[in-house]
Formats: sequence, structure tokens, C-alpha cells
Amino acid sequence: MKIGVPTEVKTEEYRVAVTPSGVRELTARAHTVYVQRGAGNGSGFDDNQYTAAGATLLDDAKAVFDAADLIVKVKEPIAQEYPLFKEGQTLFTYLHLAADAPLTQFLIEKKIKAFAYETLSVNGRLPLLEPMSEVAGKMASIMGSYHLGRYQGGRGILAGGVVGTERANYVILGGGVAGLAAAQVAAGLGANVTILDINLARLHYLDDVLPANVSTRYSTADALESLLPSTDVIVGTVLIPGAKAPKLVTKAMLPGMQEGSVLVDVSIDQGGCFESSHATTHTDPTFTVDGVVHYCVANMPGAYPRTSTMALTNATLPYLLKLAETGAEGVLEAMPVMQSALNTYAGKLTNLPVAEAHGLEYSPL
Repeated sequence: MKIGVPTEVKTEEYRVAVTPSGVRELTARAHTVYVQRGAGNGSGFDDNQYTAAGATLLDDAKAVFDAADLIVKVKEPIAQEYPLFKEGQTLFTYLHLAADAPLTQFLIEKKIKAFAYETLSVNGRLPLLEPMSEVAGKMASIMGSYHLGRYQGGRGILAGGVVGTERANYVILGGGVAGLAAAQVAAGLGANVTILDINLARLHYLDDVLPANVSTRYSTADALESLLPSTDVIVGTVLIPGAKAPKLVTKAMLPGMQEGSVLVDVSIDQGGCFESSHATTHTDPTFTVDGVVHYCVANMPGAYPRTSTMALTNATLPYLLKLAETGAEGVLEAMPVMQSALNTYAGKLTNLPVAEAHGLEYSPL
């Protein structure tokens, strides 16, 4: 297989899809890996490391796309990359199509065989989303604490307080991988933490493994509304695989919150779980609505690209190796879990939640 690894071009994205170690595993199996010069620089991997691992370096993205049958990326393609694709090419990356109608339409029209990391499901788990969810969850509590600072527009309350003062109150929506990671960090900072989820078995687990300053609540509108007036930071991590995130905090709820409280929307890649959210960047990460600070960076793990790149490659490499070995058609039979990752194929949309999100025709695999 001829595999292309282009430089990520989304704003402030410094991750790379494959580490030199991953390239070595691919080239050892006789695959050809084309890496765009400088693709790994942001993650601390230089061109010499890729060359030593057996990669062929190419000067620009067009050369990589032209040479490769399979394109491996981190983030979804953006408009400037659309013309680079060859009809029928295979793509393996994060896609988040439910929140991106133009990209969905492009992949269908170009007949791209598009596999999405975030929809690959194994026994109810999303193993290619989990490492980035963990990074984003840990970041969410850190960013929430930072933006509580008065000079960032926050209330001016320290997450863990000090002796004789109040602690910040964190509410975490969703108790999955990102929610657990957010709770661990928020608890470590010394905040009072409440996790809301609708899965009682998961709440039992969280209650067992998290420290005493973390409590659990079954998630209902009433439960959330009762917490809002005293909440300093809300971390939204809710996820419906492949679909748009539900809007759990509405615009009408914001006036009932304390001025200078902070919302961190980890779900923004899937449209966000706060009605007032819109995507932001690391350079300009926040905006304020009704006195409430919103942090909605769409590629949060990009802030720590070395950690994120290594964690991502650790998760994706087994699937990439099989995809490279068997091709897009062969992998669907050789590794059936890859069927859940396939979002578009030969001009058809094969993911039901994406089809429902955009009102498009769904074609069962």
C-alpha cells in the first residue's frame, strides 16, 4: 500500500497522523509511506527520524496526495485540501461529519472511502476516540480553572481554594472517558466536583474509583438546573457516536448562572453540548455570553501535540496496519469492526447518524 501522511493545515494543529515508530512498522511490512516534509515538527519528530524509519519525504501536500492510495490524517480535511484528493481515494482520520455538511457532501461526490476514527466501535467502546478524549478531558478542567482567573474574565476563584476559603464547584456532563479524565484533574485541583450521567452502572463505577470530593448525580434537566446557580465551571463531554451532541445547557439557562463562571465544551467537534457554543481556536479560545465565559476550542489536544500524537498512533496503528494490508474493501471483512468506521464509500453515505443530521440518504453497508 502507498500511504500518505500530509502536514495538518487546520488552524493551530500541530499533531501528525503517524509517528516515526509507526512508519517503521508500516515500512517493515513492505508498505511505502510518503511523509510531507515538516509534518512531524510540531510534535517533536523531525524529518531525519522519518527518513530513518523508512519514509519517503515529499515537499508538499499535493505530491503526497498524488502518490498515495491511502491518506492518513489527524483532523478532518478542510476546504483547501479538497482539490488534492483523487476520486475513490481512501481516507483514515477524524471526520466529525455530523457537524460538517460541506465535507460530507464532498466525500460523497468524490467517492472517497472515508473511515472515521471517532465512529469505530468495539464492544461499545470508541478506542480511537478515547486517547484524545482523555487528553481533552484533562485539559478541560485545567482550562476551566485558568479561565476562572479574573484577568481571563472569570469569577476570580481558585479551583481548590486555600485554607478558610471556598472551593470552586465543577459540574461535568457525561461520565465517559473525557468526563472521568476531567473529574480526576478537577478533583486533583481540590474543587468540589459533580458528574452527571444517565448510565447508572457507569455512575456506580465512577463513585467507586473517584475521590471523596467527587459526587455523582443521575442526569435530568431538573438536576442540572438545580446545580447551575452555584456552579463555577461546567465541562461538557456528552457524546452520541457519529451524531450531533445534544444541547444540554440552553441559552435560556445562562442568566441563571454566576457572572464569570466558565463553560468548557469538549463536545464542540460534534456541534457542542451548549446551545451558545461556537468553535474557537487556541489563539482566541473564549467568548462571553450573558457574563458566562465559553471555552470551545475545536482541537483541544492540539495544544499538547507530542503527547496527543503518540497516544493517537498507539491506538490507530493496529487498524492502520490491517487497512494497509488488505485495502478498504478487504479490511471490512478481515477486521469487521472497521465497518463502524466507514462513513462514506463509492458515493454513498454509510453512517446513519450523519445521514440523519443532514437529511441525506443512508446506504447500509
